Amino acid sequence: MLKKRDVILLVGCCIVAIVLFVLNVAMGSVEIPLIKILDLLTGTDIDKISTNIILNSRVPQAHTAILAGAALSIGGLQMQTLFRNPLAGPSILGISSGASLGVAFVILASGSFGGMALSNLGVFGNIAITMAAFIGSISVLLFVVFLARKVRGNATLLILGIMVGYIANSVVSMLKFYSLEEDVHAYVIWGLGSFSKVSSSHMGSFSIVIILAIISSFFLIKTLNLLMLGENYARNLGVNVKRARLFIILSSGILTATVTAYCGPIIFIGLAVPHIARLVFMASDHRVLLPATALIGSCIALFCSLIARMPGFDGALPINSVTSFVGAPVVVWVLLSKKKSEIVD
Repeated sequence: MLKKRDVILLVGCCIVAIVLFVLNVAMGSVEIPLIKILDLLTGTDIDKISTNIILNSRVPQAHTAILAGAALSIGGLQMQTLFRNPLAGPSILGISSGASLGVAFVILASGSFGGMALSNLGVFGNIAITMAAFIGSISVLLFVVFLARKVRGNATLLILGIMVGYIANSVVSMLKFYSLEEDVHAYVIWGLGSFSKVSSSHMGSFSIVIILAIISSFFLIKTLNLLMLGENYARNLGVNVKRARLFIILSSGILTATVTAYCGPIIFIGLAVPHIARLVFMASDHRVLLPATALIGSCIALFCSLIARMPGFDGALPINSVTSFVGAPVVVWVLLSKKKSEIVD
């Protein structure tokens, strides 16, 4: 059962998330009065320009931030628990690198060998990029799952995942060298991450996959709690450690792959938020940590999205330039507060 303090904090996180969602809808480079926004949402105002800004831009972007923040944070929590490493993140097994490789093949190779920049194809180009990122990330995920069935130790699997990421990055570097300048620019922009890439037409598929993956992660709470005590202890209590590792990797991988495919590689949220949740809730029980991490992740993503679109900026800042300001200090705090043996373990 949740403690009274935990329930109060969870409710508080929900309220903060709602407030940040409203601010994301109300604020931006184009000023729209709050009364007019309410009229647009209720259908009493039919101003086409304002409707397009609110319903086709700000609301989908805020909705994407909520789901992406929760997904990456849960994925990071699962990886940190599985590998018992506070510096593990959702992309530590090279899944984001696989997405980057898929996008690189589509964006960079299309210009190099086809003579036409994919960035000039508009909507069709964006769909191709999303599909390429998803295929690349899922391919790496399946390869990591295959390795997980062959490798016994978590440390060896972790190293293999990192090596897969290095190989993918090396191929991307070679493609960059032989690519057109505008294609390289388009690839760099994709790599900066954005919550605005999920259009209204793709919101349904994005939401369904993320929500189902988040729900499935709650069925792993007991397994995660037992793995925190050590693999031998979990095995003595009847946990099939190898199967549990596969399920955790699949859960975290699907969350990470989906967010990366639609939003680009969003850094630091999945790494930093689990530590913030532990600090705020002062708990190690995943019955508390998992929902807390999801809610705080949504709040952090909404806050970063709001900062990136604050009035005064020309357009919107890349989301990764904002998440770094939130995540980097947390990583520094982890490094300074943990003993060297705990970090390496």
